[in-house]
Amino acid sequence: MSQPAPKLIVGLGNPGDEYSETRHNAGFWFCERLARDLGTSFSKEARFHGLAANARNEGVWLLMPQTFMNRSGQSVAALARFYRITPAEILVVHDELDIPPGQLRLKFGGGMGGHNGLKDITAHLGTQDYWRLRIGIGHPGDRNEVVNFVLKPPRREEAALIDESIDRALLGWPLIAKADWNAATQRLNARPAAPKSGA
Repeated sequence: MSQPAPKLIVGLGNPGDEYSETRHNAGFWFCERLARDLGTSFSKEARFHGLAANARNEGVWLLMPQTFMNRSGQSVAALARFYRITPAEILVVHDELDIPPGQLRLKFGGGMGGHNGLKDITAHLGTQDYWRLRIGIGHPGDRNEVVNFVLKPPRREEAALIDESIDRALLGWPLIAKADWNAATQRLNARPAAPKSGA
């Protein structure tokens, strides 16, 4: 069964300037850049507990919940219900500890991988069957360091790799927009070529 095109793109992150540069906000970074590419801008939508942008030409909403990460589902469910968007028409973009910086994973459904934003969205939607685009941020190596790690900005070389992966995701957007999910998955999940070193 072919999957429908997305009607709602959700970027996950935490609101407030003190979080804007932190790894946990990779989903916001993607959404902000996609909005720019699509020529739309965000405005505060109290009824959706977030910042929303309507890319009318694409027939898609962009949403950055302002509820803090572990309450993201409240925002997603409010907009999805209001516009009658089904879970299969939702793409959630979020940071992923289990993928190194510079890599992406696009997939439908699956587990939450301990991500509080996904847990809350799944609880509010009542299903895990929605699309996720996971932006690799790497892992600190120690489980006890995870909270500290995601709430800090990436190191400069990591930030460059994360930026490049977001560039690749944006290049893959036209495939996602027309629901060519297979081609989009192959393109985005491919490992980037290793940089050619002079050594």
